[in-house]
Amino acid sequence: MGGADGLSRREFTTVGLGLGLAALVGCSGEGSAGGGDEDELVIGASLPLTGQFSQPGQEAGRGYRIWREMVNADGGILGRKVQLKITDDASSQDTVVSDYTRLITQDRVDFLLGTFSSLLNYPASAVAERQGMVFVEPAGGAENIFTRGFDHLFLAQPALSADQANTFVDWVKSLPAAERPTSAAYTTQDDPFTRPVIERLQGLLEDLGIRTVYTSVYPAETTNMQPIAAAIAGKKPELLAQGAVFQDGVGLVRALKQQDFSPKAFFQMSAPSNAGQYSKGVGTANTEGVFYSVSWHESAPTPLNKEFVTAYAKEYDNAVPAEDAADAFAAAQVLRAGIEGAKGTDQDKVAEWLHANEVETILGPLKWDKRGAPLGSFLLAQWQGGKVQIVSPEDAATTKTVIYPKPGWS
Repeated sequence: MGGADGLSRREFTTVGLGLGLAALVGCSGEGSAGGGDEDELVIGASLPLTGQFSQPGQEAGRGYRIWREMVNADGGILGRKVQLKITDDASSQDTVVSDYTRLITQDRVDFLLGTFSSLLNYPASAVAERQGMVFVEPAGGAENIFTRGFDHLFLAQPALSADQANTFVDWVKSLPAAERPTSAAYTTQDDPFTRPVIERLQGLLEDLGIRTVYTSVYPAETTNMQPIAAAIAGKKPELLAQGAVFQDGVGLVRALKQQDFSPKAFFQMSAPSNAGQYSKGVGTANTEGVFYSVSWHESAPTPLNKEFVTAYAKEYDNAVPAEDAADAFAAAQVLRAGIEGAKGTDQDKVAEWLHANEVETILGPLKWDKRGAPLGSFLLAQWQGGKVQIVSPEDAATTKTVIYPKPGWS
Protein backbone atom coordinates (compact mmCIF):
# COMPACT_ATOMS: atom_id res chain seq x y z
CA MET A 1 0.00 0.00 0.00
CA GLY A 2 1.30 3.45 -0.90
CA GLY A 3 1.32 6.86 0.69
CA ALA A 4 0.61 7.37 4.38
CA ASP A 5 -1.66 4.40 4.83
CA GLY A 6 -1.09 2.39 7.97
CA LEU A 7 0.74 5.08 9.93
CA SER A 8 1.15 4.21 13.56
CA ARG A 9 1.65 7.82 14.57
CA ARG A 10 -1.70 9.41 15.36
CA GLU A 11 -1.21 12.65 13.52
CA PHE A 12 0.39 13.65 10.26
CA THR A 13 0.14 16.24 7.53
CA THR A 14 0.72 15.51 3.89
CA VAL A 15 2.94 17.76 1.86
CA GLY A 16 2.63 16.04 -1.49
CA LEU A 17 1.89 12.79 -3.24
CA GLY A 18 4.82 10.44 -3.57
CA LEU A 19 6.07 10.92 -0.01
CA GLY A 20 7.19 7.70 1.59
CA LEU A 21 6.24 6.52 5.05
CA ALA A 22 9.43 7.75 6.66
CA ALA A 23 8.97 11.23 5.21
CA LEU A 24 5.38 11.42 6.41
CA VAL A 25 6.21 10.29 9.91
CA GLY A 26 8.72 13.11 10.00
CA CYS A 27 6.09 15.76 9.28
CA SER A 28 5.37 17.94 12.27
CA GLY A 29 1.78 19.08 11.82
CA GLU A 30 2.63 22.41 10.19
CA GLY A 31 -0.08 24.40 8.49
CA SER A 32 -2.70 24.88 11.19
CA ALA A 33 -4.66 28.06 10.67
CA GLY A 34 -3.17 29.54 13.79
CA GLY A 35 0.45 29.25 12.67
CA GLY A 36 0.54 28.44 9.00
CA ASP A 37 1.00 30.46 5.84
CA GLU A 38 -1.79 33.02 5.46
CA ASP A 39 -1.96 32.12 1.76
CA GLU A 40 -2.91 28.54 2.63
CA LEU A 41 -6.38 27.18 3.27
CA VAL A 42 -6.08 24.52 5.96
CA ILE A 43 -8.67 21.75 5.92
CA GLY A 44 -8.83 19.32 8.82
CA ALA A 45 -10.19 15.79 9.04
CA SER A 46 -9.96 12.81 11.35
CA LEU A 47 -9.99 9.38 9.71
CA PRO A 48 -9.92 5.80 11.01
CA LEU A 49 -6.45 4.96 9.71
CA THR A 50 -6.24 2.18 12.29
CA GLY A 51 -8.82 0.01 14.02
CA GLN A 52 -12.10 -1.46 12.80
CA PHE A 53 -12.65 0.96 9.91
CA SER A 54 -9.03 1.26 8.79
CA GLN A 55 -9.59 -0.19 5.31
CA PRO A 56 -12.16 2.40 4.15
CA GLY A 57 -10.55 5.07 6.33
CA GLN A 58 -7.23 4.73 4.53
CA GLU A 59 -9.01 4.83 1.18
CA ALA A 60 -10.77 8.04 2.20
CA GLY A 61 -7.36 9.49 3.05
CA ARG A 62 -6.15 8.61 -0.43
CA GLY A 63 -9.14 10.36 -1.97
CA TYR A 64 -8.57 13.50 0.09
CA ARG A 65 -4.87 13.64 -0.78
CA ILE A 66 -5.38 13.17 -4.51
CA TRP A 67 -8.00 15.93 -4.48
CA ARG A 68 -5.58 18.21 -2.62
CA GLU A 69 -2.91 17.68 -5.25
CA MET A 70 -5.32 18.25 -8.12
CA VAL A 71 -6.88 21.38 -6.64
CA ASN A 72 -3.47 22.89 -5.87
CA ALA A 73 -2.32 22.19 -9.41
CA ASP A 74 -5.41 24.12 -10.48
CA GLY A 75 -4.41 27.17 -8.43
CA GLY A 76 -6.02 26.25 -5.13
CA ILE A 77 -9.29 27.64 -3.76
CA LEU A 78 -9.86 31.37 -4.18
CA GLY A 79 -6.16 31.67 -4.92
CA ARG A 80 -5.09 29.88 -1.73
CA LYS A 81 -3.23 26.57 -1.82
CA VAL A 82 -4.83 23.80 0.23
CA GLN A 83 -3.11 21.99 3.07
CA LEU A 84 -4.66 18.94 4.70
CA LYS A 85 -4.31 18.23 8.38
CA ILE A 86 -5.38 14.64 9.02
CA THR A 87 -5.43 12.78 12.33
CA ASP A 88 -6.10 9.12 13.11
CA ASP A 89 -9.23 8.58 15.20
CA ALA A 90 -8.41 4.85 15.51
CA SER A 91 -12.07 3.99 14.75
CA SER A 92 -13.03 5.36 18.19
CA GLN A 93 -16.02 7.62 18.88
CA ASP A 94 -14.25 9.19 21.85
CA THR A 95 -11.11 9.87 19.85
CA VAL A 96 -12.96 11.33 16.88
CA VAL A 97 -14.68 13.85 19.17
CA SER A 98 -11.38 14.96 20.70
CA ASP A 99 -9.74 15.08 17.27
CA TYR A 100 -12.32 17.40 15.72
CA THR A 101 -12.45 19.52 18.87
CA ARG A 102 -8.69 19.99 18.68
CA LEU A 103 -8.74 20.69 14.94
CA ILE A 104 -11.29 23.45 15.50
CA THR A 105 -10.26 25.02 18.79
CA GLN A 106 -6.48 24.49 18.87
CA ASP A 107 -5.32 24.00 15.30
CA ARG A 108 -7.93 26.51 14.10
CA VAL A 109 -8.33 24.91 10.69
CA ASP A 110 -10.30 26.88 8.12
CA PHE A 111 -12.65 24.07 7.14
CA LEU A 112 -13.48 20.45 7.95
CA LEU A 113 -14.06 17.27 6.00
CA GLY A 114 -15.77 14.26 7.52
CA THR A 115 -14.53 10.92 8.75
CA PHE A 116 -15.68 7.45 7.71
CA SER A 117 -18.78 5.54 8.91
CA SER A 118 -22.03 6.65 10.48
CA LEU A 119 -20.74 5.50 13.85
CA LEU A 120 -17.95 8.11 13.77
CA ASN A 121 -19.64 10.86 11.79
CA TYR A 122 -22.59 11.03 14.19
CA PRO A 123 -20.54 12.50 17.07
CA ALA A 124 -18.03 14.25 14.79
CA SER A 125 -20.75 16.22 12.98
CA ALA A 126 -22.17 17.32 16.34
CA VAL A 127 -18.81 18.83 17.26
CA ALA A 128 -18.73 20.75 13.97
CA GLU A 129 -22.32 21.96 14.32
CA ARG A 130 -21.74 23.29 17.82
CA GLN A 131 -18.85 25.33 16.45
CA GLY A 132 -20.86 26.51 13.43
CA MET A 133 -18.54 24.82 10.93
CA VAL A 134 -19.47 23.22 7.63
CA PHE A 135 -19.10 19.43 7.77
CA VAL A 136 -19.08 17.56 4.45
CA GLU A 137 -18.88 13.83 5.09
CA PRO A 138 -17.86 11.19 2.52
CA ALA A 139 -19.74 8.47 4.41
CA GLY A 140 -22.28 8.40 7.19
CA GLY A 141 -25.72 7.98 5.67
CA ALA A 142 -27.59 6.66 8.70
CA GLU A 143 -31.00 8.33 8.98
CA ASN A 144 -30.48 9.42 12.60
CA ILE A 145 -27.55 11.65 11.61
CA PHE A 146 -30.00 13.87 9.74
CA THR A 147 -32.78 14.18 12.33
CA ARG A 148 -31.00 16.68 14.60
CA GLY A 149 -31.78 19.89 12.76
CA PHE A 150 -28.18 20.63 11.76
CA ASP A 151 -27.57 23.48 9.29
CA HIS A 152 -23.93 22.81 8.34
CA LEU A 153 -24.00 19.06 7.62
CA PHE A 154 -23.84 17.54 4.11
CA LEU A 155 -23.41 13.96 2.90
CA ALA A 156 -21.44 13.60 -0.34
CA GLN A 157 -23.16 10.46 -1.58
CA PRO A 158 -26.19 10.05 -3.85
CA ALA A 159 -28.64 9.07 -1.08
CA LEU A 160 -28.95 7.98 2.54
CA SER A 161 -27.84 4.49 3.53
CA ALA A 162 -31.24 2.84 3.78
CA ASP A 163 -31.86 3.68 0.13
CA GLN A 164 -29.09 1.29 -0.87
CA ALA A 165 -31.71 -1.47 -0.70
CA ASN A 166 -33.86 0.15 -3.38
CA THR A 167 -31.68 -0.62 -6.39
CA PHE A 168 -31.39 -4.32 -5.57
CA VAL A 169 -35.12 -4.63 -4.88
CA ASP A 170 -35.85 -2.98 -8.23
CA TRP A 171 -33.70 -5.61 -9.93
CA VAL A 172 -35.52 -8.44 -8.14
CA LYS A 173 -38.83 -6.90 -9.21
CA SER A 174 -37.62 -6.88 -12.83
CA LEU A 175 -37.27 -10.66 -12.84
CA PRO A 176 -40.18 -12.77 -14.11
CA ALA A 177 -42.10 -14.07 -11.11
CA ALA A 178 -41.06 -17.64 -11.82
CA GLU A 179 -37.35 -16.69 -11.72
CA ARG A 180 -37.35 -14.70 -8.49
CA PRO A 181 -35.71 -16.19 -5.40
CA THR A 182 -38.29 -17.76 -3.11
CA SER A 183 -36.33 -17.67 0.16
CA ALA A 184 -33.79 -15.33 1.71
CA ALA A 185 -31.34 -15.03 4.59
CA TYR A 186 -30.15 -11.76 6.13
CA THR A 187 -27.15 -11.09 8.35
CA THR A 188 -25.60 -7.77 9.29
CA GLN A 189 -22.93 -6.21 11.40
CA ASP A 190 -24.44 -4.27 14.29
CA ASP A 191 -23.57 -0.94 12.72
CA PRO A 192 -25.80 2.15 12.24
CA PHE A 193 -24.85 2.19 8.55
CA THR A 194 -25.41 -1.45 7.61
CA ARG A 195 -28.26 -2.58 9.85
CA PRO A 196 -31.00 -0.23 8.59
CA VAL A 197 -30.23 -1.18 4.98
CA ILE A 198 -30.54 -4.91 5.59
CA GLU A 199 -33.66 -4.49 7.70
CA ARG A 200 -35.26 -2.36 4.98
CA LEU A 201 -34.21 -4.85 2.32
CA GLN A 202 -35.77 -7.70 4.27
CA GLY A 203 -39.06 -5.85 4.58
CA LEU A 204 -39.20 -4.95 0.90
CA LEU A 205 -38.39 -8.47 -0.26
CA GLU A 206 -40.92 -9.97 2.13
CA ASP A 207 -43.48 -7.63 0.53
CA LEU A 208 -42.60 -9.33 -2.76
CA GLY A 209 -43.39 -12.70 -1.24
CA ILE A 210 -39.81 -13.83 -0.63
CA ARG A 211 -39.79 -15.95 2.52
CA THR A 212 -37.25 -15.14 5.26
CA VAL A 213 -35.53 -18.29 6.55
CA TYR A 214 -32.73 -16.75 8.63
CA THR A 215 -31.72 -13.44 10.23
CA SER A 216 -28.85 -12.46 12.51
CA VAL A 217 -27.02 -9.40 13.81
CA TYR A 218 -23.39 -9.87 14.84
CA PRO A 219 -21.11 -7.58 16.89
CA ALA A 220 -18.78 -5.26 15.00
CA GLU A 221 -15.74 -7.01 16.44
CA THR A 222 -16.77 -10.43 15.07
CA THR A 223 -13.92 -12.15 13.24
CA ASN A 224 -15.14 -15.75 13.09
CA MET A 225 -17.94 -15.95 10.50
CA GLN A 226 -18.09 -19.76 10.52
CA PRO A 227 -21.09 -20.10 12.88
CA ILE A 228 -23.10 -17.66 10.78
CA ALA A 229 -22.10 -19.35 7.53
CA ALA A 230 -23.03 -22.76 8.94
CA ALA A 231 -26.45 -21.51 10.03
CA ILE A 232 -27.09 -19.95 6.63
CA ALA A 233 -25.96 -23.08 4.79
CA GLY A 234 -28.32 -25.14 6.91
CA LYS A 235 -31.29 -23.05 5.75
CA LYS A 236 -30.23 -23.09 2.05
CA PRO A 237 -31.70 -19.68 1.08
CA GLU A 238 -31.82 -18.81 -2.59
CA LEU A 239 -30.93 -15.18 -1.78
CA LEU A 240 -28.41 -13.96 0.79
CA ALA A 241 -27.93 -10.35 1.90
CA GLN A 242 -25.14 -9.20 4.22
CA GLY A 243 -24.63 -5.82 5.87
CA ALA A 244 -20.83 -5.89 5.77
CA VAL A 245 -18.14 -3.25 6.21
CA PHE A 246 -15.05 -5.00 4.83
CA GLN A 247 -13.31 -7.76 6.78
CA ASP A 248 -16.63 -9.31 7.79
CA GLY A 249 -17.68 -9.40 4.15
CA VAL A 250 -14.50 -11.17 3.10
CA GLY A 251 -14.81 -13.47 6.11
CA LEU A 252 -18.35 -14.56 5.25
CA VAL A 253 -17.40 -15.43 1.67
CA ARG A 254 -14.51 -17.54 2.91
CA ALA A 255 -16.72 -19.24 5.47
CA LEU A 256 -19.49 -19.95 2.95
CA LYS A 257 -16.91 -21.47 0.64
CA GLN A 258 -15.81 -23.79 3.42
CA GLN A 259 -19.46 -24.74 3.94
CA ASP A 260 -19.73 -25.38 0.19
CA PHE A 261 -22.86 -23.25 0.04
CA SER A 262 -23.47 -20.60 -2.60
CA PRO A 263 -26.82 -18.79 -2.97
CA LYS A 264 -28.44 -18.00 -6.31
CA ALA A 265 -28.21 -14.26 -5.53
CA PHE A 266 -25.78 -12.59 -3.15
CA PHE A 267 -26.02 -8.92 -2.10
CA GLN A 268 -23.31 -7.47 0.12
CA MET A 269 -22.85 -3.96 1.43
CA SER A 270 -19.60 -1.99 1.23
CA ALA A 271 -17.07 -4.85 1.12
CA PRO A 272 -17.32 -5.47 -2.67
CA SER A 273 -16.73 -1.77 -3.33
CA ASN A 274 -13.18 -2.04 -2.02
CA ALA A 275 -12.01 -2.93 -5.52
CA GLY A 276 -8.77 -4.90 -5.61
CA GLN A 277 -8.70 -5.43 -1.85
CA TYR A 278 -11.98 -7.34 -2.05
CA SER A 279 -11.01 -9.50 -5.02
CA LYS A 280 -7.69 -10.26 -3.37
CA GLY A 281 -9.41 -11.13 -0.11
CA VAL A 282 -11.97 -13.58 -1.51
CA GLY A 283 -10.24 -14.59 -4.74
CA THR A 284 -11.14 -13.02 -8.08
CA ALA A 285 -13.22 -16.00 -9.19
CA ASN A 286 -15.33 -15.76 -6.04
CA THR A 287 -16.38 -12.20 -6.77
CA GLU A 288 -18.36 -13.38 -9.80
CA GLY A 289 -22.02 -12.40 -9.61
CA VAL A 290 -21.84 -10.53 -6.27
CA PHE A 291 -24.23 -7.55 -6.16
CA TYR A 292 -23.79 -4.33 -4.22
CA SER A 293 -25.05 -0.76 -4.29
CA VAL A 294 -22.50 1.85 -5.20
CA SER A 295 -22.22 5.61 -5.51
CA TRP A 296 -19.54 5.69 -8.21
CA HIS A 297 -17.93 3.83 -11.12
CA GLU A 298 -14.43 4.20 -12.51
CA SER A 299 -15.66 4.68 -16.10
CA ALA A 300 -18.36 7.24 -15.30
CA PRO A 301 -18.13 10.23 -17.70
CA THR A 302 -18.37 12.73 -14.85
CA PRO A 303 -16.16 15.82 -14.65
CA LEU A 304 -12.62 15.01 -13.38
CA ASN A 305 -13.39 11.31 -12.94
CA LYS A 306 -10.89 10.17 -15.57
CA GLU A 307 -8.23 12.43 -14.05
CA PHE A 308 -8.99 11.08 -10.57
CA VAL A 309 -8.71 7.46 -11.70
CA THR A 310 -5.45 8.20 -13.52
CA ALA A 311 -3.92 10.01 -10.55
CA TYR A 312 -4.93 7.22 -8.19
CA ALA A 313 -3.39 4.54 -10.41
CA LYS A 314 -0.19 6.56 -10.74
CA GLU A 315 0.19 6.95 -7.00
CA TYR A 316 -0.99 3.52 -5.87
CA ASP A 317 0.62 0.86 -8.06
CA ASN A 318 -1.88 1.02 -10.95
CA ALA A 319 -4.75 0.15 -8.60
CA VAL A 320 -8.39 0.95 -9.33
CA PRO A 321 -9.79 3.38 -6.74
CA ALA A 322 -12.10 2.00 -4.10
CA GLU A 323 -15.49 3.65 -3.78
CA ASP A 324 -14.49 5.13 -0.42
CA ALA A 325 -11.64 7.03 -2.09
CA ALA A 326 -14.04 8.38 -4.71
CA ASP A 327 -16.58 9.44 -2.07
CA ALA A 328 -13.86 11.32 -0.18
CA PHE A 329 -12.73 13.04 -3.37
CA ALA A 330 -16.35 14.04 -4.03
CA ALA A 331 -16.77 15.39 -0.48
CA ALA A 332 -13.78 17.64 -1.04
CA GLN A 333 -15.23 18.73 -4.39
CA VAL A 334 -18.43 19.72 -2.58
CA LEU A 335 -16.53 21.75 -0.02
CA ARG A 336 -14.56 23.54 -2.72
CA ALA A 337 -17.74 24.34 -4.65
CA GLY A 338 -19.33 25.78 -1.51
CA ILE A 339 -16.34 28.01 -0.71
CA GLU A 340 -16.05 29.28 -4.27
CA GLY A 341 -19.82 29.67 -4.59
CA ALA A 342 -19.95 31.74 -1.40
CA LYS A 343 -16.90 33.68 -2.58
CA GLY A 344 -15.29 33.41 0.82
CA THR A 345 -14.73 31.41 3.97
CA ASP A 346 -17.77 32.42 5.99
CA GLN A 347 -19.12 29.07 7.26
CA ASP A 348 -22.78 30.12 7.25
CA LYS A 349 -22.60 31.49 3.71
CA VAL A 350 -20.90 28.32 2.45
CA ALA A 351 -23.65 26.20 4.02
CA GLU A 352 -26.36 28.43 2.59
CA TRP A 353 -24.85 28.18 -0.89
CA LEU A 354 -24.68 24.38 -0.72
CA HIS A 355 -28.30 24.13 0.41
CA ALA A 356 -29.36 26.24 -2.57
CA ASN A 357 -27.23 24.73 -5.33
CA GLU A 358 -26.34 21.51 -7.11
CA VAL A 359 -22.68 20.48 -7.25
CA GLU A 360 -20.99 18.52 -10.04
CA THR A 361 -18.78 15.76 -8.64
CA ILE A 362 -17.16 12.56 -9.87
CA LEU A 363 -20.22 10.78 -8.44
CA GLY A 364 -22.45 12.91 -10.64
CA PRO A 365 -24.50 15.96 -9.62
CA LEU A 366 -25.31 16.19 -5.90
CA LYS A 367 -27.95 18.29 -4.16
CA TRP A 368 -29.39 18.25 -0.65
CA ASP A 369 -32.55 18.81 1.33
CA LYS A 370 -32.68 21.18 4.29
CA ARG A 371 -31.19 18.47 6.54
CA GLY A 372 -28.12 18.02 4.36
CA ALA A 373 -29.37 14.63 3.15
CA PRO A 374 -28.71 13.97 -0.56
CA LEU A 375 -31.58 13.75 -3.04
CA GLY A 376 -30.37 11.13 -5.51
CA SER A 377 -30.18 7.35 -5.85
CA PHE A 378 -27.50 4.67 -5.85
CA LEU A 379 -26.33 2.46 -8.69
CA LEU A 380 -26.57 -1.34 -8.65
CA ALA A 381 -23.19 -2.92 -9.35
CA GLN A 382 -22.12 -6.50 -9.94
CA TRP A 383 -18.73 -8.15 -10.17
CA GLN A 384 -18.34 -9.72 -13.61
CA GLY A 385 -15.17 -11.27 -15.02
CA GLY A 386 -13.00 -9.79 -12.28
CA LYS A 387 -14.33 -6.26 -12.86
CA VAL A 388 -17.19 -4.17 -11.55
CA GLN A 389 -20.05 -3.41 -13.91
CA ILE A 390 -23.08 -1.18 -13.36
CA VAL A 391 -26.22 -3.15 -14.17
CA SER A 392 -28.91 -0.65 -13.13
CA PRO A 393 -30.39 1.87 -13.77
CA GLU A 394 -30.38 1.42 -17.52
CA ASP A 395 -29.16 4.92 -18.36
CA ALA A 396 -26.03 4.40 -16.20
CA ALA A 397 -25.42 0.71 -16.96
CA THR A 398 -22.02 -0.31 -18.28
CA THR A 399 -23.33 -3.70 -19.47
CA LYS A 400 -26.63 -5.29 -20.45
CA THR A 401 -25.58 -8.58 -18.85
CA VAL A 402 -26.64 -9.59 -15.34
CA ILE A 403 -25.20 -12.78 -13.89
CA TYR A 404 -27.96 -14.83 -12.29
CA PRO A 405 -27.89 -17.37 -10.79
CA LYS A 406 -24.51 -16.67 -9.19
CA PRO A 407 -21.94 -19.38 -9.99
CA GLY A 408 -20.59 -21.54 -7.18
CA TRP A 409 -17.38 -20.78 -5.34
CA SER A 410 -14.08 -21.56 -6.99
